[in-house]
Amino acid sequence: MEQDHSDVGRQQIQQTNSQLTWQNRLDHVLARLGIRRGNHRVAPGLYRLGVPDAGSPVLVTANYSLSFDALRSALAGHDAYLLVLDTNGVNVWCAAGKGTFGTDELVRRVQQVGVSDLVSNRTLILPQLGASGVSALEVRKRCGFGVEYGPVRAVDLPAYLKDHRATPEMRQVRFDLVDRLTLIPVEVVSWFLPTLLLGALLLLLGGWRLASAAISAMFAGVVLFPILLPWLPTRDFTSKGFFLGGLMVVPFAAAASAESPDLGALLRVAQMLAYFTLMPTLTAYLSLNFTGSTPVASRTGVRYEIDRYVPVMAILAVAGIVSAIAVAAFGR
Repeated sequence: MEQDHSDVGRQQIQQTNSQLTWQNRLDHVLARLGIRRGNHRVAPGLYRLGVPDAGSPVLVTANYSLSFDALRSALAGHDAYLLVLDTNGVNVWCAAGKGTFGTDELVRRVQQVGVSDLVSNRTLILPQLGASGVSALEVRKRCGFGVEYGPVRAVDLPAYLKDHRATPEMRQVRFDLVDRLTLIPVEVVSWFLPTLLLGALLLLLGGWRLASAAISAMFAGVVLFPILLPWLPTRDFTSKGFFLGGLMVVPFAAAASAESPDLGALLRVAQMLAYFTLMPTLTAYLSLNFTGSTPVASRTGVRYEIDRYVPVMAILAVAGIVSAIAVAAFGR
């Protein structure tokens, strides 16, 4: 980014454009893979896109590089001011939930860069998914700017800016298959090493069948779950995960039972407990993680699931590990 050395307030304005370079696209790939997770950010502050004047719109976004790049690339051919809040490199929706894309940061940034000296309008256009973190009434009281919520997706901004009216489609939070597929790479990378370690541990405790079941349960949680999310029964993410994990473990448990007919009754129960407690719990835990990366679950819903299911998962995990150890110790 080129810096404009004209002083406005206490911070300089930077110049940007709508073109994405190969470095930008590489940054997007690394972000989607969860590599260098804290480095995908731009400097907060005010940016000129094109040649804005006093009548140009002021659009607000987070300093997560993918959020910033989505905004500027969607506005090709437009002149605007882009106000970037310091969200610690977190996207708008998550930062609004955390409070960093919030009223205090917005007011502080408006005053710091002197937006009122640049534009004649007194309206800030915020992304719809940032609404939960901002009090429009407080913003107007404290800095004199009204808040207007634009469409959910940046690609709809050119149409929205024509008359500042959002169609029902622009307001709809979609979470289609493509959106869900983009979540998979970062989860796979994040859980690759833990999956190998867990597989190695269960290989020692219960043999290759139990280890394979664990890896399959992990695969179900990070790959199959986001793909199948709309079609899995129940409402809660965790219970959906239990259901999917239970389906995945059935063939492994059946095969293990058939291969060990000489186990005593108690050890056979322990063997089945190891499969039907550990594996679905793994899938359920990974499924619960997706509540923080989808627009489907609310903050209260996430808290509800954590409070309700985490103790249950902990109990089942302990029961499964103890059962696996019992089978390993006495079943050979």
